[in-house]
Amino acid sequence: MNADQLKGKWMQFKGELKQQYGKFTNDPLQQIEGIDDTIIGKMQERFGDKKDELMKWADTWHQKSAPESTTQKTR
Repeated sequence: MNADQLKGKWMQFKGELKQQYGKFTNDPLQQIEGIDDTIIGKMQERFGDKKDELMKWADTWHQKSAPESTTQKTR
């Protein structure tokens, strides 16, 4: 387990706490924020060891798609 995976587990725990606090205080936005944190934590735990590879893929994808959207706006 690397540092990113550990951070992912912590994010999941924090998200679950936010969800429970949101239920206790009847705050749906707090609950939604907790769900988001939990999902992000699960992704970080699952792909933490592949973070560099995923970032390279995302950058490549973004570079390929960015010129198309800018050329359409100028027309």
